[in-house]
Amino acid sequence: MFWTGFASPGGKLRQALRSWGAVVVTASSLAAGAGIAPVAWARPPAPAAVAGEVALTALPPQAQTTYRLILNGGPFPYEKDGSVFGNRERLLPARARGYYREYTVKTPRARNRGARRIVCGGQRPTQPDTCYYSDDHYARFRTITP
Repeated sequence: MFWTGFASPGGKLRQALRSWGAVVVTASSLAAGAGIAPVAWARPPAPAAVAGEVALTALPPQAQTTYRLILNGGPFPYEKDGSVFGNRERLLPARARGYYREYTVKTPRARNRGARRIVCGGQRPTQPDTCYYSDDHYARFRTITP
């Protein structure tokens, strides 16, 4: 590819910059000059987003209704209810794709689905291993205790 040479450490861009008299500085050369050992870069751990537990009876009435619908297999008021929750932000414990499913908790006076959700995990949607409640559109979760 055209850009491959530019991206490589000894690529064409570096050669062009040197021929123009530019100084090419890399992070490793800066670290070496400062006497700092190279660092192995790794993906940072996921933030802790499961903030404790919440009793089912302490949830809003709409969340309790949604929870009962989950255990009964529906019918759900929103088309996306029961769809796979990807956990892309890695806020819940890591599981295989398809383990988590999301459900909308109705928000009074909201014109759309609102921000409240229940996410349940397990192989059988009507018998979840665990469920989580989020009232801020997945920014943090609390484990639901029945």
